[in-house]
Amino acid sequence: MATLCLKVLDVNGNTIAVNRGENEVNLVCTREYKEGDKIVLESSEKHINIWLQLDDALGKSMVYITNNVEYKIPFAERRINLSPKVFCGELHLLSAKVAKEYERKTYRNLAINVNDQHGEVNCYPHASANVETRNEVVFAAKNAIDGITVNSSHGEWPYQSWGINRRKDAAIKIEFGRKVIVDTIALYTRADFPHDNWWEKATFTFSDGSNLKVDMKKSSEAHEFSFESKEIEWIELSELIQSPEESPFPALTQIEVYGYEK
Repeated sequence: MATLCLKVLDVNGNTIAVNRGENEVNLVCTREYKEGDKIVLESSEKHINIWLQLDDALGKSMVYITNNVEYKIPFAERRINLSPKVFCGELHLLSAKVAKEYERKTYRNLAINVNDQHGEVNCYPHASANVETRNEVVFAAKNAIDGITVNSSHGEWPYQSWGINRRKDAAIKIEFGRKVIVDTIALYTRADFPHDNWWEKATFTFSDGSNLKVDMKKSSEAHEFSFESKEIEWIELSELIQSPEESPFPALTQIEVYGYEK
């Protein structure tokens, strides 16, 4: 049994809204968010799977938390990679619920987390990269695990992606926060042709020390790669070799990693 607490705090740490529950909690916040507001999830149990919804327009993901989670509500240009409905208005529904054992062990995309944020380390899966184009939120690593696969354009929502700023050594890492068993990866490369280029080759490196080199083609569809099951804690995509086409702008719209938990 886990005691869960959801609360909204203002810039000075004052409580705007709060609610608690055993294994499940819902919180209704009846105030327009302001700059500096943040959402906090506290749990009496750590290292557990939680269905987490920070905003009804954002949706929910099953996440793995290792400690209390803080989410800074974005404003202005820091939110243009999100739906314009997210965190808007004077009525917000937040929720957290401990995942059932059968849900936790279900074969699924282990990489999706609509709640990911830059620098967060207590809520997994988490995406990070050694480069994000001009440090703009529409090209942040977290965009690659938000569950949105539309890849026919680039820029503001719903066309956010991970941009590499022309770096030849660009790499993106997905951390799961615990050991998981995976056997399939799907990549949605951005396909805003002719603006975009695309990658012909790439390498996946796994936390167990193994790697997988793959070939890709010019396509708007998912590139799927299956392999023998691996027990890992993270995966990194690197050694990105782009095509000889004229555009210098390859990018990644989404990465999906399929498997299950032990």
